[in-house]
Amino acid sequence: MKKIIFVSLVSLLIFSCKSTSATSTKLDSKSQVDLKGDWTISSVTYPGSNVIKVTSFDLADSKCFVGSTWKLISNNNKGNFSLTSSKCTAYSTPITWFINKDGEFVMKILDETKAKKVTTGYVLRVANITENSFQLIDKINVAEKMTDVVYQFNRN
Repeated sequence: MKKIIFVSLVSLLIFSCKSTSATSTKLDSKSQVDLKGDWTISSVTYPGSNVIKVTSFDLADSKCFVGSTWKLISNNNKGNFSLTSSKCTAYSTPITWFINKDGEFVMKILDETKAKKVTTGYVLRVANITENSFQLIDKINVAEKMTDVVYQFNRN
């Protein structure tokens, strides 16, 4: 289930993506090990980015995630990420994450809360895993058409 917020600001639409349930909790351990390490998001792309603003993970404009650094630890499903763009408010948080057998990256943002007390999270599709890069793909509804938001990760 995605939470979508529509706001019209002089021909600018704002969408917020948030998934509140995961489909499968069975782990894809091989893919998780492939993602272990330190990563940087090099780009966030989607059709219509000149007229559509996407708020990623209910935190910030998707463009604020370009240059963000992520640490993914596969053996305990923990990690963290930090927004570091000088054009955006700095932010850092611990996370829990896993990849399920459906090829979905399931993540909870923890802030100051323990994982078991966090009842909502985010589900994105994992794609194009290589030794040095991968993509997370979210789906948003734009004018009744499902549109991909692609987060490109590169290994540090």
